[in-house]
Amino acid sequence: MSLRKLSVFPRRAIAAVVLAALVTVGIAACASTPTSQGATPEQTVALPNGTVGAAHFDAGYLAVGTGTKTVDLYFDPMCPYCQQFESANGSKLAGAVSDGSITLRLHPLTFLDRSSNGTAYSSRAAAALTCVAALDPKSTLGYLALLYKDQPKEGTSGLTDDRLDALATGLGAPSIAGCLSNGTYQAWAQYNTNKALTGPLPDADIKAIQGTPTIIFNGHSYPGSITDTTAFASFLASK
Repeated sequence: MSLRKLSVFPRRAIAAVVLAALVTVGIAACASTPTSQGATPEQTVALPNGTVGAAHFDAGYLAVGTGTKTVDLYFDPMCPYCQQFESANGSKLAGAVSDGSITLRLHPLTFLDRSSNGTAYSSRAAAALTCVAALDPKSTLGYLALLYKDQPKEGTSGLTDDRLDALATGLGAPSIAGCLSNGTYQAWAQYNTNKALTGPLPDADIKAIQGTPTIIFNGHSYPGSITDTTAFASFLASK
């Protein structure tokens, strides 16, 4: 893996209309706001590139599975609706990864940094997941499940770095303490968030991410309830 210098600039996402639309159609989601990027300072950092383990840095995602069909999951680790989606459908996705049906591409976003008392929890959790994906790919989905099991409430400081490390070692993965303290993967997640919120998105029928969770299967965004297991299973079977 080499490093390349890139500028990370905070950008504004269109949110008022988005939130109204989400409420209108009844789809629960954590919506971005015009100040979503306030916790991502303007900076120049060295971002990782290449592929390390399950982390595909140039493409901007963590990939698990080898299926020919692709599911892109955009989520914020602090978003309670993402946790609801995981509780309802996480096992379905994990099973499809395990049986070779899909490749699951995880896109951890960070716009809820604003909701963690200045600790940038979403960025730290996204970086922790990336560390695990890079160091021990087989533990990626297990670690994501633990992040949701231990998910802090919005408005709190979130889990400490020590706790994020303990979740990894508890799974049998290597310690991520050094990886997490480096800060490089936090910047990478923030950079990807800016791109996802402003678009254009590759391989998708929507221009940009308007809220989380957003699920895109073979280019088609899921329009249904995040907790309706039957509707989601039918969606996966229809593409």
